[in-house]
Amino acid sequence: MAKQVQIFKSGILRYPRLDTVVMIEETIRKSKKDFTVTSLWKALKKKVMWQTYLTALDYLEYSGKILIDDKKEIVWVWNPKLMELVRRNGVAVR
Repeated sequence: MAKQVQIFKSGILRYPRLDTVVMIEETIRKSKKDFTVTSLWKALKKKVMWQTYLTALDYLEYSGKILIDDKKEIVWVWNPKLMELVRRNGVAVR
């Protein structure tokens, strides 16, 4: 039987909706300044529960779109043009 990969921590009461994840993603991507985890949460257009927000950040980090460093600063790392180039050249990415 295949082993299941667990993305999220156990015991989560609320999972983020897609529009919440997209709102957080767009805020990070379009930002001209650096955000810490807390400052981004305060800068969102809509208020999000802290646990739901952290779950969305976990997902974005797992999917390779952001990195959170040891100072809790969020860095956007996703590069779709580079990924398209890699896919066209037949390089397998995992």
